[in-house]
Amino acid sequence: LLVCNEKMIKSILIANRGEIACRIIKTATKLGIESFVVYSKEDEDTMAVKMADKAFLLNDPRSESQEYLDAKQIISIAKQNEIEAIHPGYGFLSENFSFAKSVEENGIKFIGPSYQAIQIMGDKIVSKLQAKNCGLSVIPGVDSEISDLSKAKKIAKEIGFPVMVKASAGGGGKGMRVIHSEKNLEDDFQSAINEAISSFGDGRIFIEKFIENPHHIEIQIIGDRFGNFIHLGERDCSIQRRNQKIIEESPSPFIDATIRNKIAAQAIKLAESVKYLSAGTVEFIVDREKNFYFLEMNTRLQVE
Repeated sequence: LLVCNEKMIKSILIANRGEIACRIIKTATKLGIESFVVYSKEDEDTMAVKMADKAFLLNDPRSESQEYLDAKQIISIAKQNEIEAIHPGYGFLSENFSFAKSVEENGIKFIGPSYQAIQIMGDKIVSKLQAKNCGLSVIPGVDSEISDLSKAKKIAKEIGFPVMVKASAGGGGKGMRVIHSEKNLEDDFQSAINEAISSFGDGRIFIEKFIENPHHIEIQIIGDRFGNFIHLGERDCSIQRRNQKIIEESPSPFIDATIRNKIAAQAIKLAESVKYLSAGTVEFIVDREKNFYFLEMNTRLQVE
């Protein structure tokens, strides 16, 4: 991941802040790579700015984008200073496929998966279709956008309550509603769309069967540019509040080695299908009978 034109890269720009920027700087220092960071005015006294070989102040764009989301300015800084690679960390621009594409188009190495992989796996509807086409177990439901309530009612009845209404571009529990009846659907369908628009700027919604009392199992995978893949075991993220993880257990107290190997094999199969590069996390839901279903993929270094 740190090789550019068959040689170890010499410099990286970290398009992030705080703890993750510090971790990247420490690793870069051990490898003899110069590390640069961008920072906002509010972050000028932070540890990452002090640790980096050089830090660049981001000008306030005074527009809808915030400093750390100003892709053009970040790429411009890298080009002007002949920095070879950009590391997005997590959050901010890390799962923005258009940013990854722009970085590569400007002759800079993007440390992470290809923009094509981010584009496919970063969309819950598209990634579910990709998983299904690869032969993975997927949650019963609809693989396309549902735009009106009448269609949502029809599909929910076909699937059978309870169902989950989910935002295609969602994350962090936003744009998600568990629906137990048709009346609940009438109340919550539009609010899920509104939350998806306000959180992600994307109001696309789909519906799938809600798996009751599930275990949320995540498999960490890593792929290199030579097509090699490994997994690093699982995290059981079942203890949650409002769809946000509170405690993670590794290894999971719920699954055994046989199920672990089956889930990991599916995670790697999916990653191989999009020629995934770098670290990523493939998430699954496991029901009480230990049937497992693909949920989504995080195309970045995992926060945890």
